[in-house]
Amino acid sequence: MSDRTAPVPGAPDVSERTVLLRGGEVHSPADPFATAMVVERGHIAWVGSEGAADAFADGVDETVDLAGALVTPAFADAHVHTTATGLALTGLDLSGAASLADALALVRKHAAAHPGDAVLLGGGWDAARWPERRPPSRAELDEATGGRPLYLPRVDVHSAVATTALLDLVPGVTGLTGYHPGAPLTDAAHHAVRAAAHGAVTPAQRTAAQRAALDRAAALGIGTLHECAGPEISSEADLAGLLALAADGPAPRVVGYWAEPVADAKDAERIRALGALGAAGDLFADGSLGSHTAALRAPYADAGHAGKAHLDAAAVAAHVAACTEAGLQAGFHAIGDAALTAVVTGVRAAAGRLGTARIRAARHRVEHAELLTPEHIAAFAEFGLTASVQPAFDAAWGGDEGMYAERLGVERARTLNPYAALLRAGVPLALGSDSPVTPLDPWGTVRAAAFHRTPEHRISVRAAFTAHTRGGWRAVGRDDAGTLVPGAPADYAVWRTGDLVVQAPDDRVARWSTDPRSGTPGLPDLTPGAELPFCLRTVVSGQIIFDRLNG
Repeated sequence: MSDRTAPVPGAPDVSERTVLLRGGEVHSPADPFATAMVVERGHIAWVGSEGAADAFADGVDETVDLAGALVTPAFADAHVHTTATGLALTGLDLSGAASLADALALVRKHAAAHPGDAVLLGGGWDAARWPERRPPSRAELDEATGGRPLYLPRVDVHSAVATTALLDLVPGVTGLTGYHPGAPLTDAAHHAVRAAAHGAVTPAQRTAAQRAALDRAAALGIGTLHECAGPEISSEADLAGLLALAADGPAPRVVGYWAEPVADAKDAERIRALGALGAAGDLFADGSLGSHTAALRAPYADAGHAGKAHLDAAAVAAHVAACTEAGLQAGFHAIGDAALTAVVTGVRAAAGRLGTARIRAARHRVEHAELLTPEHIAAFAEFGLTASVQPAFDAAWGGDEGMYAERLGVERARTLNPYAALLRAGVPLALGSDSPVTPLDPWGTVRAAAFHRTPEHRISVRAAFTAHTRGGWRAVGRDDAGTLVPGAPADYAVWRTGDLVVQAPDDRVARWSTDPRSGTPGLPDLTPGAELPFCLRTVVSGQIIFDRLNG
């Protein structure tokens, strides 16, 4: 899977142009002092010094004056729901609502502005941040919408509130698991209502939402998105449309995952026929902490239960074994410690059948992986499981006063998202957003990992940046990409930024970070409060997908 000649997953057509970029800072392990780069036939051809660049000046189709800008690998967001992200960008976004009353006012305004929508769609609410400390009731939403169908998932998208008119479109919903009068929908009830709501989205609306999300990603220097699709999340038509739209470009490359169990080779072929790289992503082993649906070993601190598991170790083992034998990536959504135990126990059982080497070679992955124990981390390292994680979760809900502490208690919450321990154990990390759960924001994601709310879990900016660039490529089986070295795909971004430094959790590093003798490529200062880099250009396989370099 690491062969340089292997096709790039989700790649658009390769640009045939030869381009020389010079007069800036090129972040490359091939030359820590590089100021110039040549791109040829969609790949990096050379990196080096400004003086040496003169030798290429007459043989290129274009010379780009960087004017001091920074060139880095383009980011790879390892966990995205693209259509939902676009609907949040173009629809009702409650993430900024400061109170329940504020949220209801936004619902009224959105309903009035969209009189022709068959179903009103929104999301992003988080009652834990509101002074009322409760979600909107059905009666309140019925009044705010004038009795129209409305679907409003919580920020984690593992529970939702809906109006009576929308529930009326789902026969038998009151008898489904997860339906409780007066409480948000979860489990089967939530999935059924979500399917009804998304089923009302027209193909034109869906395409517009996908385009909005791809455009936003490109403008943020993101060159690759891992789309985590599945029958409980979107639809086969949604995935097919997204992959086709991205391939037509100009757009970020999209690598698709389809979250459905695989039992045999026939199932695996169906997954491939959908255009998916693996039967992975949000194949749910459990739910989320915010919705009290993540599966825990001990009960929630603020609820009298321990969540709910959706897969046991036997189901995990069967899926991993079938995918491994078919040459397909397997993966799971697992957040709680009970769910993670089921996953690693199942992977261990599959390894007992097929051998650890085959399991490691398949590069299976686990999404979120939050409430990890040392035993879980050791198993991830043993079986080569990629931890696809979202540092913005900690930024949003971590700390001793955050939602995590409310759900788990302070001591358990402090064990969440142990990135430093994962790296020390040799576990591959791939960073993502889970957008629209948290926004597309790559530099913010790197900052969140480097300045984790629990200091012992912090990693260096350099390690986090690598996990958000090269880590995303490794997670799809490519070791030769996500870095600016000769032979790598020409996926890069150009940034306007301040001084470059080397940052690590130990502040003493900053004392030598600007010393040229260190030979360490610098990155922007991501200290909280510092201005984040501004994207000037994003390029995928040598093709410009976003550009304001000359604007």
